[in-house]
Amino acid sequence: MRHPVSRLRTRALAVGLALAVSVLVPSASAGAADSYEWAALGDSYTAGGFVGAPQPALGDASRDGCDRTTNAYPDVVDQELAEFPPGKPVHLTNVSCSSATIADIATTRQTPMSPVQPPAGGWSAVDPQIKRAKLNDRTDVVTIGVGGNSLPFGGMLLTCIEQGRNGKSCREYYTNPPEGEENIQDKLARVQGEYIEMLAQVHAAAPNAKVITVGYPAVLPEEGSACNRLALTELGPVTHADVDWLRDEVLIPLNRTIQQVSSFFGDRYVDVYSSSVGHDACRPAGTKWVEGICGEAEDHWPAKIGTALNCRLLDKRVTLVHPNAEGHANTALHVERAIRIALLDR
Repeated sequence: MRHPVSRLRTRALAVGLALAVSVLVPSASAGAADSYEWAALGDSYTAGGFVGAPQPALGDASRDGCDRTTNAYPDVVDQELAEFPPGKPVHLTNVSCSSATIADIATTRQTPMSPVQPPAGGWSAVDPQIKRAKLNDRTDVVTIGVGGNSLPFGGMLLTCIEQGRNGKSCREYYTNPPEGEENIQDKLARVQGEYIEMLAQVHAAAPNAKVITVGYPAVLPEEGSACNRLALTELGPVTHADVDWLRDEVLIPLNRTIQQVSSFFGDRYVDVYSSSVGHDACRPAGTKWVEGICGEAEDHWPAKIGTALNCRLLDKRVTLVHPNAEGHANTALHVERAIRIALLDR
């Protein structure tokens, strides 16, 4: 039986070569324009959701339901790179979108799900992010933060909440799943294949770009017993054993998958997990870099979604284990460093 890493290498090379042949067109040298072109792609951990003012602003006709905000890491990095190097700024095109899957980056049209002032008929579908960002041979840097929704991590967390309420184990649920549900090994294997396809498409669309992938932070504590199961500002009824399982068998392997696929394409992987340990959702306010099921958020963000998630009694908002402004600031430090290195290497 072939080693999984060998299979990964073979598949990545095969997909990459096939797409490279399909886009053999003359290309201009990158970096020749008046500004460096940076495209930020990703899901809600990139878009921001509730960490700042909506971009575009509430009431703007160009709002698309993707929940990009100020204080999210692309916005923070963009401010820091306004003059880099002197005389040649970095121009950001941010098309990240909450709820985006890996497929939504390169191949599928996504229907946004923003709960913030949706139009009467719902949000219109948006093009794949590489098309929205208009990636081309003049794109200098592409950052990508995606993968969690393809498991989906959020859906798994909600299942763990429900299992915990009923005195059951979500680890058992996903180890021996009901018919029609993938086990965790199959989920991670599928995500690996999807990530390979996506990165190949990104490289084909932006052949001269430096591609930077961004992992997920330590949203879960190093010990599940650190969580208060009565606190919805943490992880609520998720059992301590399931918190440990979600960390060791889901979140860390997801980051490892992203890192491995990135390395085979020669791309830079940004590790934000290591620096965020100790700032998880089960820490007190002021220490946590990620909000719990209910948490602090901007006033425009809802306190209730549907019938199952209601944070009003706590005077909180529905944050569903997402980074707060401090978490985005930490990610911004690492992404900015990676972009500076990438541009200096051009």
